[in-house]
Amino acid sequence: MRTPAEHGSGPLSQIAGAVFRYTVLGLCLVVTCAPTLVVIVLLGQGSSTVPFQVLALLPVAPALSAGLWAVRGWQQDADASAFLLFVRGCRRNVGDVLRWWVPTLAVGGVLGANVALADVVPGAELVRGLSIVVAVLLPLWSGQMLIVTTFFAFRTRDAARIAAAELFSSWRVTLAHVSLLVVAVGVVRLGTEALLLFCAWAFVALLEVSSRPTVRDVRVRFTVRA
Repeated sequence: MRTPAEHGSGPLSQIAGAVFRYTVLGLCLVVTCAPTLVVIVLLGQGSSTVPFQVLALLPVAPALSAGLWAVRGWQQDADASAFLLFVRGCRRNVGDVLRWWVPTLAVGGVLGANVALADVVPGAELVRGLSIVVAVLLPLWSGQMLIVTTFFAFRTRDAARIAAAELFSSWRVTLAHVSLLVVAVGVVRLGTEALLLFCAWAFVALLEVSSRPTVRDVRVRFTVRA
């Protein structure tokens, strides 16, 4: 599939190419994350469903990683196929991403249960405060981890340490991730989960832009140039 950018270098061609690429990216994200939306809708609201809603997020991180890979790819080559870049990102990164995303979701499910069921489970109130703190830090660390495992090929444990270091050293990027999380929660609260899914392409684009300092820092500090 070839993009409209190949047929000219003028402003209109560039705009058409960008619209085409982001449309393809949006459709890819909708298809890959649709199972998450279906499961969350079918589960409904309720404290007992929180762990299952967290586990339903399994396809999200690999999809975001593939989207980031696609955005970075067509910035380097505007004529590259957006769909093929997304598929290539999935194949390249899905294993690395799932190696940390699955245990992260498991921990998130436990934390969600601790917070949601603290009023009805004896003793749960004692760990509620700690669970809230960890539940706040976990998605921020996950954001840095997503960037590291998308654009670099470290071992999982090394990537985890680097992401933890970047959480504080690249604090501006962390704040940008916080802003994106706040906006995402606002979209869900004021709209629906489906609206957030259809806006996922914009979040991926903003995430790629905001995370460039982390990519540069990791490349300088933790990689060796040939």
